[in-house]
Amino acid sequence: MGPLTSIRTMRLWGPRSLGVALGVFMTIGFALQLWGGPFQRRLPGLQLRQPWARSPQPAAASCLPRQRLVFLKTHKSGSSSVLNLLHRYGDRHGLHFALPDRYQFGYPRLFQASRVKGYHPQDKVGGQTPFHILCHHMRFNLKEVLQVMPSDSFFFSIVRDPAALARSAFSYYKSTSSAFRKAPSLAAFLANPRAFYRPGARGDHYARNLLWFDFGLPFPPEMRTKRKNLLLPSPQLHSLPSAAGPQAQNKDLSAVFQPISTVAEGHGRTASPASSDSGSLSFIQWGLAWLDSVFDLVMVAEYFDESLVLLADALCWGLDDVVGFVHNAQAGGEQGHGAAGNGGQTAEERQLTARARAWNHLDWALYVHFNRSLWARIEQYGQNRLEGAVAQLRARREALAKRCLEGGEALDPKYISDRRFRPFQFGSAKVLGYRLRSGLSPGDQEECERLATPELQYKDKLAAKQFPPTVSVPLKTARLLAP
Repeated sequence: MGPLTSIRTMRLWGPRSLGVALGVFMTIGFALQLWGGPFQRRLPGLQLRQPWARSPQPAAASCLPRQRLVFLKTHKSGSSSVLNLLHRYGDRHGLHFALPDRYQFGYPRLFQASRVKGYHPQDKVGGQTPFHILCHHMRFNLKEVLQVMPSDSFFFSIVRDPAALARSAFSYYKSTSSAFRKAPSLAAFLANPRAFYRPGARGDHYARNLLWFDFGLPFPPEMRTKRKNLLLPSPQLHSLPSAAGPQAQNKDLSAVFQPISTVAEGHGRTASPASSDSGSLSFIQWGLAWLDSVFDLVMVAEYFDESLVLLADALCWGLDDVVGFVHNAQAGGEQGHGAAGNGGQTAEERQLTARARAWNHLDWALYVHFNRSLWARIEQYGQNRLEGAVAQLRARREALAKRCLEGGEALDPKYISDRRFRPFQFGSAKVLGYRLRSGLSPGDQEECERLATPELQYKDKLAAKQFPPTVSVPLKTARLLAP
């Protein structure tokens, strides 16, 4: 088996267009001389293979809907809304989900195939397991994911501006993260995070670079905890990069690491979040390029509807397949998803935003990178075409809300008496949910229930459908049936 054949048959060793990645590395000045040097020792397992071209995509008129999907459900990034549309699509089409025994795949540990309910390696038919969709919370681990899902699955995820993510995470994980629990407020935490944050402390992965953590990327050597951490071993990267073309917004990722005034490292000091060290920057670049080699699409929460349109196009789905309601939104937070930016913020809010991005500099690098790639994709799709599709999507969502929902919007959970639709309450802010209108037709009732069902209840519903409980025959009945 030659290198090219090996790459095509084993995503583990090189899933995407490596030639594009090398071009990007040359553009940003991190040429191939990095390979074989200290950087290779920093990312063990990252293999270099001969480049090969991405297979041409079928024309829209002849494409078939993609139904083998891997969605990395990142935390506090609008991923619950994406999960709902995947639940609905799979439910309608009779697809099989790779489900956890409870609600997460051993998070925050790295994903293991053995945690998938009903997974048996010996059951593979033609090298494939019976699962179509893998989409519940996990810390990404490509090697193990490929034990469950075929290498030609559509891999996608979603990111969010780390400043907005920090606000949501602080409220939601206040009782879970020791760093957040000790801080009186997010502003106080970001003013001097090292007074509260301890690498490796229980729950503190929620307090810094949560997206980078969820993507299963190893941390730069200078950020790794010095004490032994049995719970969260450093992951290995198992494939090699390809990268999407840069968008005009930030031509060079080094722009992300311009000095920011912060007191995170000391009073009034000016510090670069990534510490302008070329080794750290090259480490980040390789991590991002590796993600490009694995993920077919990374959505951006601040451009959620635009991302949904691109997702539908990539999957050869209709807009009705991706329309839905916002799930797991916190009361007092932003309903829906708005564009990122500092417009309309006070000076204090702008300072908090800058500090959050500096403290979560790896997440900020992820966000800038995938925001750029999203807009490159939008340009390819066509701006006018996209605007028309987004308008249709929003009109359809509004119509569904009027038809399905009491009050036409999300409600405080105290108004939701039906436990099937009452979302799990966690954190300091209430999690909003939906209440269905009465008098719906049977067809509307079924569709509206799917749209309004929170993620935990929907997961339980899917599990009951895929793994129906066995009915034991009562002893007396068994005796009557005996010959």
